[in-house]
Amino acid sequence: MVPCYNEEDVIAELIRRCRGSASDVAGDNYEIVLVDDGSADGTWQAISAETERGSNIVGIRLSRNFGHQVALTAGLATATGELVLVIDADLQDPPELLSPMIEVLKRDGADVVYGQRKTRAGEGWFKTKSASIFYRLLKRASSFPIPVDAGDFRLMTSRVAQLVAEMPERDRFIRGMVASVGFKQVAFMYDRDQRFSGASKYPLSKMVRFAIDALLSYSSTLLRLLSASAALLLVTIIAVSVYSIYSSLYLEMVPGWTSLMISHLVVSFFQLASLSIIGEYIGRIYFSTKNRPLFIVDQIKRSS
Repeated sequence: MVPCYNEEDVIAELIRRCRGSASDVAGDNYEIVLVDDGSADGTWQAISAETERGSNIVGIRLSRNFGHQVALTAGLATATGELVLVIDADLQDPPELLSPMIEVLKRDGADVVYGQRKTRAGEGWFKTKSASIFYRLLKRASSFPIPVDAGDFRLMTSRVAQLVAEMPERDRFIRGMVASVGFKQVAFMYDRDQRFSGASKYPLSKMVRFAIDALLSYSSTLLRLLSASAALLLVTIIAVSVYSIYSSLYLEMVPGWTSLMISHLVVSFFQLASLSIIGEYIGRIYFSTKNRPLFIVDQIKRSS
């Protein structure tokens, strides 16, 4: 199952490699589900051409760009196989790993085999290091274990795929949602390749938004930090107040504006930061109550 966004140059090679990997383990009993997430290039035309040219291909076109995680959900909701391999279109995660991942799943009696990256070819120091820090922070903050150094590349049974697809939350973080269902989940170590073609569809702004979604969806740590910060601020205010009273009574110091302004700025910053975090949570609740469709399918094409 492959979410695609502006990947017209990759589609043919992607299908060739996925077809070779799937046919090795399942003969002709497989399907390749490609979800076009409102691409602005010729991605849908490339998918449509492949459905007409070959077999075992399902193309899903969403009505607009709903985002990578929602496109994943649309694919999971459509997939009908007993096992579902989630893979990105850029071919950084090799489709050829399907067979050894199935072996691990059967050997360990697992419901999920998630790809855990040993190396990340073609990715800079900043992206690699920031991703490593983020996943470790998320693991500590979450109430259940979320694998570190793992993306969406994973093999799962149909029951896990359906459970995740049916989860109602709008701000979706698939790797966290898969982890939350439980069952036995095991790691599969692998080396991540460079992109086959094109540039990453996840610029820094999207990465930051993605990290915020993950933290707010799977942890109340930020709210707890607000409480801890408020307690620390209260202690500081008491200490400053005691010192100010003592100074005015015994030290005969001329009161200055510096400490007053610093205190005012600190309190103001804390208030604004608190309102921002609370606003994020309230905004998510507000949009959830609208109960709009998570995604809208424009067209589905299947190989004849």
